[in-house]
Amino acid sequence: MVAHTRELVARYGFKTHKLKGGLFPPEHEIAVVKALRAAFPDDGLRLDPNAVWSVETGLYAANALRDDRLEYLEDPCWGLEAARRLRKLASVPLATNMSVINFEQLASNVRDTAFDVILLDTTFWGGLRNAWKAGIICDKMQLNSAVHSSGELGIQLATMLHLTAVLPNLSYATDAHYHHLTDDILVGGKMEYRDGCIALPKGPGLGVEVDRDKLAQYAELYRELGGYPYDKDPARPDWYAVWPERRWADPTGD
Repeated sequence: MVAHTRELVARYGFKTHKLKGGLFPPEHEIAVVKALRAAFPDDGLRLDPNAVWSVETGLYAANALRDDRLEYLEDPCWGLEAARRLRKLASVPLATNMSVINFEQLASNVRDTAFDVILLDTTFWGGLRNAWKAGIICDKMQLNSAVHSSGELGIQLATMLHLTAVLPNLSYATDAHYHHLTDDILVGGKMEYRDGCIALPKGPGLGVEVDRDKLAQYAELYRELGGYPYDKDPARPDWYAVWPERRWADPTGD
């Protein structure tokens, strides 16, 4: 993990690193975070277990990582009430892109705070305007905001970049999966990273133009391969998600 992160830093200039957790035993993922902190003492670190931990496991991890200066734990457990319990006990800020994704949930979080950081997403919030409006509410109510990533292609990434540019209380580096993609459906191909950033598109509208030939190419590939099994582990075909998770994958690969 450390070697792979060094490659990303050297290639793209990233200064903030998020570990996607919830797959291996919590002790292993805590050890990975500590190794990342030792290797990148001045960079931002986050841990996202995808809401599969119990409150007790979340508290155990928060206590174990108390001295490792996590920016936040993202969705360590499921739901507002679990997060409220954990927040009263843990010393690490909590963030979410799963439990506060509409205005009713945001109002509940404002009245009785469960999460300190709201990760905004133009997909989850129903478009660019709604995500911006949620960011303004967060700003007025002294909640921090950040921008989530749904593994978007260039069109939605453009909406995320425009959202990022206008949020008054953007307190953290934005999430990104874009560097994992090998291609895009934009004219000119993928947008480029420079010093860990992607420039705001400057053209009309969102600032990007669709390559119709690429769109047809990948539409055909979708018809051939089908959708991505987002909630499955290809290495464990008989596994299915439960809450709280207990059947961890083997970090040794066996």
